[in-house]
Amino acid sequence: MIEDLEKYLDELFPSPKCELNFNKDYELLIAVVLSAQTTDKRVNSVTSVLFDKYKSLEDLSKAEIEDIATIIKPIGTFNKKAMFVKEITKILVEKYDGRVPNDRRSLENLPGVGRKTANVVLSVLFNVPAIAVDTHVSRVSKRLGLVKKNDDVGIIEKKLMKKLAKQNWSKRHHQLVLFGRYHCKAISPNCSNCKIKEHCKDSR
Repeated sequence: MIEDLEKYLDELFPSPKCELNFNKDYELLIAVVLSAQTTDKRVNSVTSVLFDKYKSLEDLSKAEIEDIATIIKPIGTFNKKAMFVKEITKILVEKYDGRVPNDRRSLENLPGVGRKTANVVLSVLFNVPAIAVDTHVSRVSKRLGLVKKNDDVGIIEKKLMKKLAKQNWSKRHHQLVLFGRYHCKAISPNCSNCKIKEHCKDSR
């Protein structure tokens, strides 16, 4: 099953990457925080405006929360996320010399940053092997029987880490995200063209 899955993922997405747009390390961190309960496409639409207006970390750390909230309003829960952006940027400037820390504990101590966000940042910025479990990874893993239906994100991450080779964790994470986003969708999944549907517990 794992061999079939990995072969298919490599066929579909030979060079997967994060679809959030960023040019600087803090831009990725902020984009991932903003991506909670929304789409990467929507996040990219607001960060392009935000990062164009505030061209440096220092500028963004001095921005008014109300202005940040206005810019990111299309992504939802914008007031809370605007506060996170403001607090994160201030901490990076004051405590980390304007750099995103390459350390899980430091990352998870930042406002609005949980394990999933830390995993994405560590993986993308620092090439640390990690599996970030978002809604797509969770859905695909459950449909393919890699985990149980009632497993939470923490259990799913641990089970995937055992089933997948560590050196491929980051690659597989991105592939599973893309597979769930474009093929094994929550609504109207493309089951008819799926080459691993025989393994699916939810094939239709």
